[in-house]
Amino acid sequence: MITPPYLKPGDKIAIVAPAKKVTASEMDAAIGIFRSWGLQVETGPHLFGESHQYSGTDEERTADLQMMLDDREIKAIISARGGYGTVRIIDKLDFSAFTQHPKWIVGYSDITVLHSHIQTQFGIETLHAIMPINFPEEGSEEAVESLRKALFGEELNYLTGSHPMNIQGNVSGQLTGGNLSILYSLTGSPSDIQTDNKILFFEDLDEYLYHMDRMMTGLKRSGKLSGLKAIVTGGLTKMNDNTIPFGKTVEQIIADYAAEAGIPLCFNFPAGHFPDNRALIMGREVQLSIDKAGFSLRFSPSVETAKTGIPFWKILKPALFFLGFIGFIYAILYVIRLFVK
Repeated sequence: MITPPYLKPGDKIAIVAPAKKVTASEMDAAIGIFRSWGLQVETGPHLFGESHQYSGTDEERTADLQMMLDDREIKAIISARGGYGTVRIIDKLDFSAFTQHPKWIVGYSDITVLHSHIQTQFGIETLHAIMPINFPEEGSEEAVESLRKALFGEELNYLTGSHPMNIQGNVSGQLTGGNLSILYSLTGSPSDIQTDNKILFFEDLDEYLYHMDRMMTGLKRSGKLSGLKAIVTGGLTKMNDNTIPFGKTVEQIIADYAAEAGIPLCFNFPAGHFPDNRALIMGREVQLSIDKAGFSLRFSPSVETAKTGIPFWKILKPALFFLGFIGFIYAILYVIRLFVK
């Protein structure tokens, strides 16, 4: 996996809204915090636009995100919020400039579309993390600080308490995943996740228990559990049941599939649709240790950091040398021709 360049004070970042609409007042707190980190903040032209529930038409949202993907001065693209809409524009985007000059893509929930697509198609790391809509009233100080650490390349490790339904084990592998409902919707598409030898993280919100079972069945039938190293679950928030009960809790549903696959499992990682939404580097190699006391998730150092570009003088110098050499040869041939005549 390729790691985008970490940020430094003075860098430019962009806020765009590829999904649901936002207001200026909802962005103020996050913009202030980003500036306090020494960052310059740009906003998409249609960030505060409106087209029904979206921040603009599909074309407008695509144009905003495309602009920031192409701009080499932008070092991170922060999604303003989730909701719904990113999947409608993913196939309209051109990632050519982005792959030549990678930058951090940040968000969660609906932004899982970007995480999965970029990891699968281009092998570039992204950040599953708190979004500006959650700053600071709903976002914890720990969540905001974890985003800062991830963006600036500081060490990112987590220790969490035990859960009675955890399945113990020690594994390592690349971290993949995001919102389970979004992952399910990407099945069979070019954005579909690859899970072989990886650790799957997922979280979800406001789902029915039978929906959760259906999605886990989908993962199983598509072979995504068979080559998996482990499952890490984040927030499983506001789960619903029918009048006739499903008969299992959401934890029991997930634990049954993990046990059948013979893989470690841990619950209650602090990431998802709640205030303490810690940053996760999607695509990064992690070490996961689960025992009776709880579990730890440790991120390995980046293996391959994207180059920020070749300085102009490094291109100019060999070019001038080559032109000088050609001129020298031409001069010698000219003198030889004079003597021959």
